[in-house]
Amino acid sequence: MKRRSTALLPLAALLAAAATALPAQQAGADEVEQVRNGTFDAGTQDWWASSNVTAAVDGGRLCADVPGGTTNRWDASVGQNDITLTKGETYRFSFAASGVPDGHLVRALVGLQTAPYDTWYEESPQLSPDGKSYSYTFTAPVDSAQAQVSFQVGGSADPWRFCVDDVSLLGGVAPAPYEPDTGPRVRVNQVAYLPAGPKNATLVTDATTRLPWQLKNARGTTVARGWTVPRGTDVSSGQNVHSVDFGAYRGTGEGFTLVADGETSRPFDIGTAAYERLRLDAVKYYYTQRSGTPIRDDLRPGYGRAAGHVDVAPNQGDGNVPCQPGVCDYRLDVTGGWYDAGDHGKYVVNGGITTWELLSTYEREKLARTGRADKLRDGTLALPESGNKVPDILDEARWELEFLLKMQVPAGQPLAGMAHHKVHDEQWTGLPLLPSADPQKRELHPPTTAATLNLAATAAQAARLYRPYDPAFAARALSAARTAFTAALAHPDVYADPDDATGGGAYNDNDVRDEFYWAAAELYLSTGEKQYETYVLTSPVHTADVFGPTGFDWARTAAPARLDLATVPSRLPGRDKVRQSVVRGADRYLATLKAQPYGMPYAPDGNLYDWGSNHQILNNAVVLATAYDITGGAKYRDGAVQSMDYVLGRNALNMSYVTGYGEVSSHNQHSRWYAHELDPSLPNPPAGTLAGGPNSSIQDPYAQSKLTGCTGQFCYIDDIQSWSTNETAINWNAALARMASFVADQG
Repeated sequence: MKRRSTALLPLAALLAAAATALPAQQAGADEVEQVRNGTFDAGTQDWWASSNVTAAVDGGRLCADVPGGTTNRWDASVGQNDITLTKGETYRFSFAASGVPDGHLVRALVGLQTAPYDTWYEESPQLSPDGKSYSYTFTAPVDSAQAQVSFQVGGSADPWRFCVDDVSLLGGVAPAPYEPDTGPRVRVNQVAYLPAGPKNATLVTDATTRLPWQLKNARGTTVARGWTVPRGTDVSSGQNVHSVDFGAYRGTGEGFTLVADGETSRPFDIGTAAYERLRLDAVKYYYTQRSGTPIRDDLRPGYGRAAGHVDVAPNQGDGNVPCQPGVCDYRLDVTGGWYDAGDHGKYVVNGGITTWELLSTYEREKLARTGRADKLRDGTLALPESGNKVPDILDEARWELEFLLKMQVPAGQPLAGMAHHKVHDEQWTGLPLLPSADPQKRELHPPTTAATLNLAATAAQAARLYRPYDPAFAARALSAARTAFTAALAHPDVYADPDDATGGGAYNDNDVRDEFYWAAAELYLSTGEKQYETYVLTSPVHTADVFGPTGFDWARTAAPARLDLATVPSRLPGRDKVRQSVVRGADRYLATLKAQPYGMPYAPDGNLYDWGSNHQILNNAVVLATAYDITGGAKYRDGAVQSMDYVLGRNALNMSYVTGYGEVSSHNQHSRWYAHELDPSLPNPPAGTLAGGPNSSIQDPYAQSKLTGCTGQFCYIDDIQSWSTNETAINWNAALARMASFVADQG
């Protein structure tokens, strides 16, 4: 991501070196050193420091006295500018560093020295007084003659001393191979299997004939045994694999392991308790994503923080936000809502699909034969609103709904009734950065048809679900939905600019036929009115195949409409055909699951995993779960349940993608405030946070330095710097919440 600029002070006039440093690393024939005076033999020549740092050569090292009381890492730094990088070339970035007192972090990075201050590589080692040498290898993602090597040392309450020596950026080195630690070759759901549900595992092996397996309980006693089924080469991972099916075992307990081919799996439970926890944890995640309110530590121990983006310095606040220059001449109060992902932006299109999925999680609990709405009742999520006699999941969703309503263009203004696409910082900020410490100007971005229809759809859905608890709010939501739909019909092709991605994501979508269909469907289901029924029935989307291989998402919203039309009671003509279309889609996902040795309903074209692939797998599982609700067919239930295995550990990397679940789980997701990897005083993401997962495009420089040439499932790394494979996002967690709740119901 991006980082802030710093004021620079040349050090050439400071003290010269008092002693000789260690010799620089010798370059090979094709290796070229990019750093000048990295041993400080020439004193401080070619190096700068920020104006608040006192720096000089001491004992052959560059030592900086760092002031206390700074807020951000970039508030104090030293570095060197005008370094040349060649796109695609591999570099070894190395240095020796120490810090007094013990335990301070340095953010060592290579990036752009001018705005927008792109970061192309970074590491944050924890320093000791004795010092240590560090060496990293990365591949440059750009050509640049304005690269910068810098060491950011701000963000400490107390002053400290940073020393660095032997700084090198050596070009032309051989790429360091990245070999992820995948642990035992027996891959299981590391969390839990249902006692009466499917139980499958994957064995990575060179063997081409069947092998024996044993299921052992926590005492090491074999409780079941059988033979593996060879599956050949798995395209999604490039591995030779076998399948293991131990579903006939119906016992319960903790600490089971599966043994095959001389390998013992990571432990797992057989029971329902973990899914009851995950049902709640996946939704509890949203409270710590809230903007505009303090997060109470008594409700989320370890996650308490000040309110973000209120009108208290250094925040410029969301209470009176202007538009981007030239967009509008009014200001809006857009406080509240959820931060979208690892940044501080708030986006109507992603907020819309997220709110829909959370509301649908609750609506499914009310309507389905196995639904248990009481599991999400008032008091279950430990929210500030708990105790108000409203189901907690509706309280949480309302926090976002109120924000979405605020994003509507006021009456009397051009494009009245439309919704602004997003609000976020004018420029990118760096990591880590608490929401309350963000000093950037906030801006409203232009209204779009897509955002307007997201508002219409979710507000219309809210109208029917909140009516028993707050009729006035339900009426307000329905009125806003009607207004938004009318405004979208009047302005059907106002699209987001794909280049509007400074300070926040673009979320551009130039095909909104699916959003029109979705909004009309939700308005029809909440009102029964003929005008919306007619729009649904005459939409070309209504009879289209909307269940593609990559599932539904913020830019693909026809499937949400179809799922609700199939399950929410109505008098829609031809409703049986709608339900049949869901079942046909589920049949294809089930066939995909059965063909995949890792057992997930996801096989993207060309084995090119998409951004956020984990939630796409879960959303395809939602279609399977809905087919079960429609038909009662056990095969759909089992397919939906089995789909959870992949995100909980039965995958090529042998890790759970849900923080706090499984022996080895993702916990360094890209986030500015769940940033323990960069700042030990900050937490990791809360339990129940889903990582985005493998992404074949690996857009971020850190992933590119490790994963170039990766195959499918291996295009992932659990590092805070990998925003393209390891971000956290509200829509991804909504898919997890939906499926965790479904699986818990099946217990």
